[in-house]
Amino acid sequence: MYLKKILAAIAIIGLLVAAYFAYFVYGVMLSPNTAFNNEEAYIFIPTNASYTEVRAQLEPLLKDIDKFDALAEQKKYTNNIKAGRFLIKKGMNNNDIINSIRSKNVPLKIAFNNQERIEDLAGRIAFQIEVDSLSLLQSMTNVEFLSKNGFTKQTALAMYVPNSYEVYWNTSADAFRDKMLKEYNRFWTKTRLEKAKQLNLTPNEVVSLAAIVHKETAKVDERPRVAGVYLNRIKTGMPLQADPTVIYAVKKESGDFNRIIKRVLYKDLEIDSKFNTYKYSGIPPGPIFMPDVSAIDAVLNAEKHSYYYFVANVKNFGYHKFAKTLSQHNANKREYVAWINKQGVNR
Repeated sequence: MYLKKILAAIAIIGLLVAAYFAYFVYGVMLSPNTAFNNEEAYIFIPTNASYTEVRAQLEPLLKDIDKFDALAEQKKYTNNIKAGRFLIKKGMNNNDIINSIRSKNVPLKIAFNNQERIEDLAGRIAFQIEVDSLSLLQSMTNVEFLSKNGFTKQTALAMYVPNSYEVYWNTSADAFRDKMLKEYNRFWTKTRLEKAKQLNLTPNEVVSLAAIVHKETAKVDERPRVAGVYLNRIKTGMPLQADPTVIYAVKKESGDFNRIIKRVLYKDLEIDSKFNTYKYSGIPPGPIFMPDVSAIDAVLNAEKHSYYYFVANVKNFGYHKFAKTLSQHNANKREYVAWINKQGVNR
């Protein structure tokens, strides 16, 4: 009789343990625990984050944060936090969520183009990934890195080819910079390098010239012709006399890159800056802008012609009138100046 009671008690305890185990397995581990309506959500876990920080992001997304806490403690996730961008799908259970945020860092796509300075690029990237702009800027302008890879602080921007790239959100500043160097080397194929060599230009000089071409015309189909004008000038020793370089020099001298300058004045042409292509011949010491790939390829595949001048075409906005002689150019220029004066554009 006593033995039966003991066996019954053991059976009851066994049932209770089994019930608790079933509750834990289903209620805590396997039952869906998401509270959002979208098909998926992402959380961004910073480097060196605590479990408290992770929990704060998860709480609005989960039905029962306490059950998640219990499993996170059981699986020792609370002391093993990983940084990154992690996906949580609608209907996930706690076990799936922990497995996801522990080991499945999901890359994201970043994009950048048309930055005027390396500082602007650092800010643009910092807006998209974890690392701050100052750390990026320090890495991007590291003298040892630049010198080792054929760049200077003035040409540093040329290393970043505008495009979209897949990176991890928690990528470090140095890792991002090094990835962009690999992309740069991938971009400069043997074909592109050979075309640059035929023009007697380095890749950095091609990018610097492309920046001017890009600034001069937004029309992609016109860029090879504009590039041809500048290459003709370089071959004959003429100064480039490119207004965008003067605008850059004005901004650089004032330290105000937010200025909007619509018209170059004669006094601006006297600014003593290596970027002033009216005062100094040859290609500027670095890009005044981050040119599109179309502008880089426009230089490498420039149109061969006999034009040496161009000015905005007031009868076909966005495009330009090209001239082979100075007299023809001056006639075109008078038409443009008359039009711009009529618009009341003084600066």
